[in-house]
Amino acid sequence: MSATHVGSAWSCTVRLVVEDDRALAPATADLYALLDRVDAAASRFRPDSALSVANARAGRPTPIPRLLVELVGAALDAAADTAGAVDPTLGRAVQRLGYDRDIREIAPDGPAYLTPSPGRWRAVTLHRGAGLLTVPVGTALDLGATAKAWTADRAAAELAARYGTGVLVELGGDLAVAGERPGGWIVRVAEREGAPGQNVTLERGGVCTSTTTIRTWRRGGRTVHHLLDPATGQPATGPWRTASVAAGSALAANTASTAAIVRGETAVEWLTTRGTAARLVGQDGAVVRTPGWPDPTAAAAA
Repeated sequence: MSATHVGSAWSCTVRLVVEDDRALAPATADLYALLDRVDAAASRFRPDSALSVANARAGRPTPIPRLLVELVGAALDAAADTAGAVDPTLGRAVQRLGYDRDIREIAPDGPAYLTPSPGRWRAVTLHRGAGLLTVPVGTALDLGATAKAWTADRAAAELAARYGTGVLVELGGDLAVAGERPGGWIVRVAEREGAPGQNVTLERGGVCTSTTTIRTWRRGGRTVHHLLDPATGQPATGPWRTASVAAGSALAANTASTAAIVRGETAVEWLTTRGTAARLVGQDGAVVRTPGWPDPTAAAAA
């Protein structure tokens, strides 16, 4: 019999579902232990995190733990895969927009900081074997575009193997599954919790949603969000407010969904060419699906 845990961490909802209810308690403890380790390695809100130390030493090679090597490596791979649309060197840019602390603690409004801070991911030096990271001078790494999805993938895979059961892990809209579940997982895809959406069946991998409708705040009298365009260092503007993607992993799904928001007008062609199943919601609420994403009307008819 399946069992579910719902909690919170990293300012987002944490959801864990296991097929074998006997595994729920130990799997939940293991999940939060992993979240704590990732936070200690990669949080940009903790001055004692390994990432914050490397950011403070920009321009100098800094020894980092193996966990952070994997997280930074995943972020750089995502940047390469998207031709820089998903760029981890936007830490300074998002700080200048006011996102310099937990989202719940950001002041209601503040002055606009108009100096652009474009991404420079190609200037990051990561020696994966030696565990050395050099952050480019004038930048700071922010792994928010990939770390949650990477963690969801790692948690699902480890827990499924450890407890021999089907596992679903969701971290704030980044969802991964592993192990066996007859018939797959029925997943609700929506812009935010409680909003209208669509049920899809997920048998493997992950599904992730990137949206400009949450994690928003005010700066200079205007609403800004956390999905930045690396070309400008400013919040992405374009025809899409939300992108949901299903892929072979949560990391691949979130990389594509974030890139779709940033790419804007070219997103549908880019996703289609890659064979990526996606559901895009326009600024006017209109929904566009790429080939491979299930048509809800067909499901209803069946």
